[in-house]
Amino acid sequence: MPKNIFLITGLMASGKSTISEMLASTLKPSVHLRGDIFRKMIITGRADMSEHPSAEAVNQLHLRYLLTAECAKKYFDNGFSVVIQDNYYCSELPYMLELLKGYPVHTIVLCPNVSAIRDREAKRNKKGYTGFEIEPLYNTFMSETPRIGLWIDSSIQTPQQTVDYIKEYFNL
Repeated sequence: MPKNIFLITGLMASGKSTISEMLASTLKPSVHLRGDIFRKMIITGRADMSEHPSAEAVNQLHLRYLLTAECAKKYFDNGFSVVIQDNYYCSELPYMLELLKGYPVHTIVLCPNVSAIRDREAKRNKKGYTGFEIEPLYNTFMSETPRIGLWIDSSIQTPQQTVDYIKEYFNL
């Protein structure tokens, strides 16, 4: 099977972690790269994103994207398929894709509806919507994120159905 890079994005609680892990487990050999790991590596001086982020928060976000892209390219160059997951909203999606230019990238945007996101957020152990309201963020994401790649409304799909759809779409 040819190696690829899969970039999975969507709002918090859209299913990125679950779908990415499940998809990566079907690719041999593969890596599941969580972009957020680079944010968590900053022990002191971390500036988190918010509805109105500081310049330093945006700088650290772009550093995280750069580190994710470089790591993905190195894994790919060494024979791995790579599944990247992170929040690439609005103009950040083409920015990230530019960092991966020259590599075979398949973009997947998970976009369950607001009700599904609220339900998933309530059921998970972590809370992603600190400093954000779901509905305004959803509306901005849906209206301002370029329609690049495969967009999936996974509101009523199980994670396995979503992964199966992705695999069928990309002939995996």
